[in-house]
Amino acid sequence: MRRITIWLLSTVTALVLLFSYRTSTMGVGGGTSAVAGDHGGATPAPGDTSTGPPTGDSGGYDGSVAQTRWGPVQVRITVAGGRITDVTALQVPDGNFRDQQINDYAVPILRQAALTAQSARIDTVSGATVTSDGYRESLQAAIDAAHLR
Repeated sequence: MRRITIWLLSTVTALVLLFSYRTSTMGVGGGTSAVAGDHGGATPAPGDTSTGPPTGDSGGYDGSVAQTRWGPVQVRITVAGGRITDVTALQVPDGNFRDQQINDYAVPILRQAALTAQSARIDTVSGATVTSDGYRESLQAAIDAAHLR
């Protein structure tokens, strides 16, 4: 009876350790959060020499920083004529090689989906769920800042 109890406790301990193992070395922290201070304000596009926000509906707009489980995600949209003409990922999780692999694959797919949809209603990229969620959150903040639908 004593051996069974020891075996059972050892098995439970091993399972708890196995399921609590983190597969990425990057945690949620690791940098300052701009969520409280940056609510998707307008930022001039590269090459824009004006001192204020872009006039009309054209220019570059930064989304807020989405703090995800693996690190921050932030995008910038470029708008011309009321349409999103470009989406640039300013920040993506890059704490280890696997994060870089995932984002090298997922970010171009998310960019193209955003340009096609002209909104933040885009599908999650398989294998990059956390990045996709953060990308959509920051993209929506940028769209809101640009006063697009």
